[in-house]
Amino acid sequence: MPLGDLGSSLEHFFNAATEFFRHLSEVHWSQFGLALLCLLAMQLARAWAWRNVLRAAYPGKRISFLHLAAAYLAGAGINAVIPAHAGDVTKVFLVKRQIPDSSYPAVTSSFLVQTVFDTSVGILVLVYAFTQGLLPPLPELPHLPAFEVSFWANHPKTLAITVGVLLLVIIVGVWFLAQHVRRFWARVRQGLVILTRPRDYMRQVFAWQGIGWLCRFAAFWFFLEAFGLEGSIGNVMLVMSVQAIANIVPFTPGGAGAQQALLVATLSGPSRAAVLSFSVGTQIAMAAWSIVLGFGAILLVFRTTDWRGLIRQAQEDADRKDGGDPDGGAAGGGAGAGSEATTSSSG
Repeated sequence: MPLGDLGSSLEHFFNAATEFFRHLSEVHWSQFGLALLCLLAMQLARAWAWRNVLRAAYPGKRISFLHLAAAYLAGAGINAVIPAHAGDVTKVFLVKRQIPDSSYPAVTSSFLVQTVFDTSVGILVLVYAFTQGLLPPLPELPHLPAFEVSFWANHPKTLAITVGVLLLVIIVGVWFLAQHVRRFWARVRQGLVILTRPRDYMRQVFAWQGIGWLCRFAAFWFFLEAFGLEGSIGNVMLVMSVQAIANIVPFTPGGAGAQQALLVATLSGPSRAAVLSFSVGTQIAMAAWSIVLGFGAILLVFRTTDWRGLIRQAQEDADRKDGGDPDGGAAGGGAGAGSEATTSSSG
């Protein structure tokens, strides 16, 4: 029964949480602290890459890295609390508010530029994990004690229908916007200007996202060491690929339960208790750290603790500036101007 499998998946997580808190005194806190610093460095590198994308879209505007980084951290913190990527919407709202005469289509498309790199690297990580035998072969996926994985593996037709419906909704939505929203595509292209300049993209976005991924790799290495497991390339790639699989279509927050079940089934060598302690400890630490950084950024930079009010204010400011323009605000110089101007060096 699917509900029974889902309950089993959640049971994995809560059992692992109990195991983690029982072994809390055995954590190596110096490596644990280094892992958290690497996660912060990853977020800052990604924020810098996004700033460079926005500078290409709005070359005549001053974009404060402090405020953009704060918005980025705030969004990550909200993502750790609220599902459905509500934090990503928060990032767009807060950054749109900081750039005079910017538009939501341009800011949103600029944010999505990072998915080019992330998707490519994510696929390479999964391919590496499968080819090196780090993950179970595809025929074994339906039998794993992870509801998110086994459900889709056991119901390929449901998966195909779900993906098809999602793609159809996206296509219809894009068609509707293209037909009914003036200048929408021009503003989307404005946010993607950096992709039309490969040299700038590689130097100012690709390189910084690469640094972010290296920081993420280092974070998992230190987390493994902190929980008494071996920090190795194979183990880190396995953890990263398991995290990616568990979050493809999660039924639980952050893929809770699925990650624990997958790691127990795939991470060879350490005891089951050690793997569970590492998995849930890392998941709790990453979520808690994101919340601390996010709400700390909201307090120190935006001078408030009311993040909901901050979002409402950003929306009201946008509505007031846009004056009811249905395509999301002024273009801030237009796509053509953005595509012809040259961004300054990212340092």
